[in-house]
Amino acid sequence: MASETDIPAAHAKYDIADLSIAGVTGLMLAFVAIFLCVVPLTNIAGGRDFVVYWATGQQLIHHANPYNKDAMMRIERSAGLPAQDGAMLMRNPPWDLPLALPLGLISVRIAALLWSLLQLGCLMLSVRMLWQLHGRPDNCLHWLGVSFTPALLCAMMGQTSLFALLGFVLFLRLHGSRPFLAGASLWLCALKPHLFLAFGVVLLAWVLISKSYKILAGAAMALAASCAVVFFIYPAAWTDYTQMMRTAGIENDPIPCLSVALRLWLSPHMIGITYLPATLGCAWALGFFWTRRHTWNWQQHGPLLLLVSLVTAPYSWIYDEGLAIPALLQGAYRTRARMLLVILACASLVIEIELLCGAKIASNFYLWTAPVWLAWCLLACALPREPKANEPTQLQTEIPAVAL
Repeated sequence: MASETDIPAAHAKYDIADLSIAGVTGLMLAFVAIFLCVVPLTNIAGGRDFVVYWATGQQLIHHANPYNKDAMMRIERSAGLPAQDGAMLMRNPPWDLPLALPLGLISVRIAALLWSLLQLGCLMLSVRMLWQLHGRPDNCLHWLGVSFTPALLCAMMGQTSLFALLGFVLFLRLHGSRPFLAGASLWLCALKPHLFLAFGVVLLAWVLISKSYKILAGAAMALAASCAVVFFIYPAAWTDYTQMMRTAGIENDPIPCLSVALRLWLSPHMIGITYLPATLGCAWALGFFWTRRHTWNWQQHGPLLLLVSLVTAPYSWIYDEGLAIPALLQGAYRTRARMLLVILACASLVIEIELLCGAKIASNFYLWTAPVWLAWCLLACALPREPKANEPTQLQTEIPAVAL
């Protein structure tokens, strides 16, 4: 009889899902690595959304108006903004201005590189915490989040949605043990409040029912501190911001999302239609919460709630869809349908192909993305989830542990 030492070691086996995840991850991370090498050597920063945050920082360090179109255009042109583009103004609420202030102290190229690295750090930290919240599963599914094309696009464009993602994940992690800090972390979500409407409605209802007032206190304290900083830097920020938003013409922007597409299809001049999906989303969210109010679990129910908020938002861009990562990873960890993982990896790859083929950010080619993430998550949760007790999953038996 052969001894145990004579038995050949089992080799890890990889199926099409693993290969799809590995392939998409490799392509996307290589693409990002090339981008990071190019940023400090060229004027590419001036052609990205990042330039508006840098120009805002330049104005703020001189206590000047960050909503002055002429001044902002001069600064953005000097950074490389194309001549055919108009001035870009920061549409985030004024309490976000302290985030842009440090950018005014450094050159645009170095600032762009550091900003992208910070965004990628937020993505990596968010995915790692989600992996931990799901029990540190011994598989490589978290790489679906790390390589999710909309999230990486957010980092490359220099947007702020990954800050909001980190705020949401911090809330999931801290709301039970450190409610004040969980509330303070919501300041990051307030960077883009229009993407959290359904989530915000349910959060307020949950706080009132559960009497978790420390969360409200943390959020209020963070917003108050931010507004105080803004008042010190530029006291007229709210007045100028309000005037800018009245004339911003955002209703005329070609934004590829469900709400805007619905308005353009039904009646382009009825701006109120843009808010119809958000209203319905909030109504559904309240009903979803109310039927589960006695057993409400933010880690279990929060990701889907956030995804619905994203899909029904009054406006959103493809790079905002990094906020779908918590729900997508939750579905990936729960489902046993390996082909669904292949579909998710391929959908992320399709977006990358569209980008490489020249599809602009405002293109209607991206209208399909947010509804597909929602449909995928619902399908993943509807199919069989975990194996029976003491039955190892295919991932646990065949894939070596991969940790971020």
